[in-house]
Amino acid sequence: MRWSNSLRLARAVSAGVSALALAACATVGPNFKSPAVAPAGGYAMAADPAPGIAALTPDARLAGPWWQSLGSPQLNAVMTEALAGNQTVAVAVATLEKAGEQERAARGELAPKLDANAGAERERLDFAAFGFPNLPNPTFNLFSVGGVVSYDLDLFGGGRRRVEAAAAMAQAQARRADAAYLSLTGNVALQAVRMAGLRARIDALHQIAADDQRNIEIVRRAEAAGGEAPSAGASGSAQLAEDQALVPLLGRELAMARHALAALVGRSPADWTAPDFAFAAFSPPDRIPVSLPSTLVRARPDILAAEADFHADTARIGVATADLYPDIRLSAGLSQGALTPASLFSYDSTGWNLGAGLTAPILNGGSLRAQRRAAEAQARVSLARYRLAVLTAFSQVADVLAALARDDERLAAEERAEAVATGSLRDSRNAYALGGSAFLQVIEAQRRLDRARLALVEARGQKLSDIVELYAVTATDWRDPPRAR
Repeated sequence: MRWSNSLRLARAVSAGVSALALAACATVGPNFKSPAVAPAGGYAMAADPAPGIAALTPDARLAGPWWQSLGSPQLNAVMTEALAGNQTVAVAVATLEKAGEQERAARGELAPKLDANAGAERERLDFAAFGFPNLPNPTFNLFSVGGVVSYDLDLFGGGRRRVEAAAAMAQAQARRADAAYLSLTGNVALQAVRMAGLRARIDALHQIAADDQRNIEIVRRAEAAGGEAPSAGASGSAQLAEDQALVPLLGRELAMARHALAALVGRSPADWTAPDFAFAAFSPPDRIPVSLPSTLVRARPDILAAEADFHADTARIGVATADLYPDIRLSAGLSQGALTPASLFSYDSTGWNLGAGLTAPILNGGSLRAQRRAAEAQARVSLARYRLAVLTAFSQVADVLAALARDDERLAAEERAEAVATGSLRDSRNAYALGGSAFLQVIEAQRRLDRARLALVEARGQKLSDIVELYAVTATDWRDPPRAR
């Protein structure tokens, strides 16, 4: 039938458009290359001490999620909840999905477009308007159906550069999602360590208060024996009150840490109870693999996101360059129009058109060239931000390594100080009991021991926090098993 002839014509037009599409292959603008990074064999300066816990290696991957190496089942359980419920991560994931759809939309713009149309109208002609006042004005129905195929040849690759930029932005958002996950896991672990440290300090204060009470009992026994004035225990009671007053302050900090952890998990503090983290529940490894600088730049998600941003801005230079050149768009249309539905699809009711349109910038006040120069400047901005991200990452790793190098020294010193202060307090108490010293010496010895105990607790918490920071700044994988980069 004649309608089949129309279909064959439409297929021929579509095939012609596709053939012409293959001819469009020029792509203007610079091609992206990953920025070069100055080689470096390590992170620290020559004068910085090397931490015994860190081992530089080309591949620092672990057998599973990094926090499992801390040896805390409680932390593992909280981390699972946080990865599923954290709202910052939910925002990052949704934004990533949006970027992926925008990339697919940009790719769709390169494909031929086919639009269908249909209509049904009732009209009355006015012959008087055409110079025939004596003719009656007829009323009739008009039915139409058809379609239009169009295709932009993209002769100079502006559309392809837009797709490249959209793909790079999707890649950048994927890396930002990775950064959100890494930041979340690091913050959860840091809050857990902070809670353990606060609980240890509270326990230490309770022990200190017990020692204060013991000193008061010594004075009371001396008073009962007539060897000490009734006012002698006043300083001991004052010290006890001072130490007990610190407990509520630390309890307040502990409550705030619990609330912060609940927010990271994505729960209301009223609907979720944080575990009772303690130092004894953590058993970090003796050696932690740390990526070399050359590996770190391919692992840190913030660096990779900055590189993808630079890629997108480089592609936009091509978009701005292509706008300076002519553009050709092909189109083909097929329509069927008739006064009655029965004759709508007959060959005599068929109409078609083929066309090509060209647009070329001639006078635009220099705006297009200015836009290209702006795109080039933006690419330089992105390159500088990438280099800054690399330098910041190297500096952060160096800071944590330097801190860890001194943590063991501090711990050893604080343990020695506690041992010396414990012995000094014991000797002072014995001397006081035998009448060989004043009670003030016992109080001073007690204060030295109190400071040593609290300092030792802080040193242990600081080392554990620095270990968590090391995992975070070296972008240790958070998934199990580690995913390919």
